[in-house]
Amino acid sequence: MTIELGYLAASIVLVFVQLMLPAMISTHERGTAWNTGPRDAPVPPLQGVGGRLERAFRNVMETFPLFVAAVLVAHAAGVHSWLTVAGASLYFWGRVIYVPLYALGIPYARSLVWVAATSGIFLVLLALVVK
Repeated sequence: MTIELGYLAASIVLVFVQLMLPAMISTHERGTAWNTGPRDAPVPPLQGVGGRLERAFRNVMETFPLFVAAVLVAHAAGVHSWLTVAGASLYFWGRVIYVPLYALGIPYARSLVWVAATSGIFLVLLALVVK
């Protein structure tokens, strides 16, 4: 397995963790009956840390498919270079750092980390062009 595919696999785990965190908080706040029920009645959005974790999950779901596509295209094209490794690493570690920054409500730094992580996708794509 290439380093890039390793980062892709680790990113899948990270996305799953990001899915579970707000779900656990939601169950804690709304109760097990709500979680196991049909969820027909509208409920207010999660507040505080739970709401921020839910928004962080939605945010990762905006960029994760692009990361997956970039890594798989590079892999299929046989392009593995310092750019693809740096890009995959930057995306993964940026997303790891992003979660606590968002959960703690830290502005500016969170946005800078988002830019860094997203730049990782562009590095992988750049590797396809400069190969």
